[in-house]
Amino acid sequence: MTAATMTKELTVSERVKFINHGGQDILFLDFTECSTDEVLATIEESKKVIRTRPHGTVLTLTDVTNARFNEEITERMKEFTTHNKPYVKAAAIIGIVGIKKIIFEAVMMFSKRKIHIFEKIHEAKDWLVAN
Repeated sequence: MTAATMTKELTVSERVKFINHGGQDILFLDFTECSTDEVLATIEESKKVIRTRPHGTVLTLTDVTNARFNEEITERMKEFTTHNKPYVKAAAIIGIVGIKKIIFEAVMMFSKRKIHIFEKIHEAKDWLVAN
C-alpha cells in the first residue's frame, strides 16, 4: 500500500476536513491564503467540528501558509486554541514563518498548548499518527 492510497479525505467544509493517514483521522484546518474574514470563518467552522468529538481524541493539522493575521486574528486564535485544548490529543502546524512565529508563541503562551511546528505536511502527518 502506498502513502497515496493510505490517505483518504472526508470533507466537512472547503477548509475543514478529515484526512485519513496511516489509518487515523486527522482534522485538517486549511487557513492557506486566507483573508482575515476567511480566517475568522474557518475558526468558527473548526470549533463546531471539534466540539462534537470526545475529549482527548482529535489530531489536528493546521496550515497557515500565507494566511493574513492581525490583532483580532491573534486574539481569536488564542480563544480557539484554548477552546480546543480538552478535545485535542496532538496538534501540528505548518506555514509558521516571519511574524507568525511571534504570534504563534503568544498563542501558545496564552493557551498553554503544545503544538508542534513542521515545515512539510507529510512530516506533520507522520508525527501526528505516531503520537
